[in-house]
Amino acid sequence: MAFVKYNMQCPECDSSRGYGIDDAGFGHCFKCGHRAKENDGAGTVVSLPQRSSRTEALRSSQGLIYRDLSDRKLTAFTCEKYGVGFRSDDIVFPIGSAAKVRIKGEKNFAIEGDWKGNPQLFGQERFPAGGKYILVVEGELDALSAYQMLGAKYPVVSVRNGAQSALKDCKENFEYLDSFDSVIFNLDNDPVGLEAQALCAELFSHKSKSMVAVNGLKDASDYLMENRSAEYVNNFWRAERWTPDGIIAGSSLYDSVMTPIERAEVGYPYEGINKLTYGIRKGELITITAGSGLGKSQFVREIIWHILQETDRNIGLMFLEESVRRTGLSLMSMAANKPLHLPDTEVTQEEKDDAFNKTLGTDRVYLFDHFGSSDVDNIVNRVRYLAKVARCDYVFVDHISIIVSAQSNGDERKAIDEIMTKLRMLVQETGIALIVVSHLKRPDTKGHEEGAATSLAQLRGSGSIAQLSDMVLGLERNGQADDDQERNTTRVRVLKNRFSGITGKACALLYNHETGRMREFDEEAL
Repeated sequence: MAFVKYNMQCPECDSSRGYGIDDAGFGHCFKCGHRAKENDGAGTVVSLPQRSSRTEALRSSQGLIYRDLSDRKLTAFTCEKYGVGFRSDDIVFPIGSAAKVRIKGEKNFAIEGDWKGNPQLFGQERFPAGGKYILVVEGELDALSAYQMLGAKYPVVSVRNGAQSALKDCKENFEYLDSFDSVIFNLDNDPVGLEAQALCAELFSHKSKSMVAVNGLKDASDYLMENRSAEYVNNFWRAERWTPDGIIAGSSLYDSVMTPIERAEVGYPYEGINKLTYGIRKGELITITAGSGLGKSQFVREIIWHILQETDRNIGLMFLEESVRRTGLSLMSMAANKPLHLPDTEVTQEEKDDAFNKTLGTDRVYLFDHFGSSDVDNIVNRVRYLAKVARCDYVFVDHISIIVSAQSNGDERKAIDEIMTKLRMLVQETGIALIVVSHLKRPDTKGHEEGAATSLAQLRGSGSIAQLSDMVLGLERNGQADDDQERNTTRVRVLKNRFSGITGKACALLYNHETGRMREFDEEAL
């Protein structure tokens, strides 16, 4: 039997074009499923008993004409392979015991047969289970196009309702797809299609691959239409094997591992530290720690002055324990080699102008005037501003203990964890080198002001400072020693070194009260 009348109004539903009559006089609505016997004498219809969906699907495909889909560059051979044919001007795409019908002039498909009870993929019944490869695409025309471009050699199927149903369709037909050695996915090259492709590939794990549309076209049909079949075939054979998020095949890292390791743009001002750390790298969180009043801020200023001299990068300064005037004068002291922040220091106006021009006047130094506000979110936002707006590659925060004391919850451990986590994320976000200062817990024996050795275990909080820092430098000085040189000697110990793994004593620094500077010296040579 064949349908002899098409595009008629259904007597039972609102479809204006979904009703047809076959050559035996039976009518059928492809929208609501109503079936009837045409009564030519009375002009009425008589309802017939319900038939099986299988019968309806078979009937819908009878009398199809297979010919080229010239507007899609598909051959009659390809169409017949998939049972896709013309019924008058409409195109029928059979899917198991159901079918999609593209009615001429309409954008959407009409559905025939038992669609809900028929979970098969389009083209699935055309290829037996098992084999080396199967390709899964997003649409029926994509399946025909891919099959034709691949020389009619490999099974190609499509999901039933686009990317939104892809994962569900693959799950319902898991055993069939899993019977092949490799399941290759090529859904549409758009955000929705690529996301669905990743989910489907994960379903079949080790045996799945994903095609990458490196040429910018959306789907297989586009490749055929643009006469770029060779590129599509090349993409098919270069499909990438699925790996879980964050897992990278070692073989793909050749160019990366063969690239020479870049040296740090700038080092510390002291050679002993550089030998262990290999310098200051952007993208690292560096913590400098010591007991209270043992010269942490002076050590930080030496680093700032060194970066000013050795690079052309901008620097952000957040000294939370002092005013911006004191910070500015202390930095100028580095250039003048005189403690300008002390009232009895003899200095000319020319010296002060020169020191200003070499430091604050370079337009490379940005300071945070905190006005006593040390709320953690306020600090984090200011660091972000320094990094993204002021374009500071090196930012210093002295010290986080003040931020902790400003928190209202009263839990120091939680406050430190919160601060360090947010600062760590900020370093990852901006790529800056962030140098923070932190106090140590008081040891059980002699205090740090008497020269007690520093250790990671003495860092305040629950361990987040040690865990989240890339580098931790501990400063040790016996500020109560009777010997003047011992009292003014600071020893630097590398407590953590994620870059090279080398830790231990790095150098000794002697503070000169006349110049206000810390210079490195060899203790063993004395």
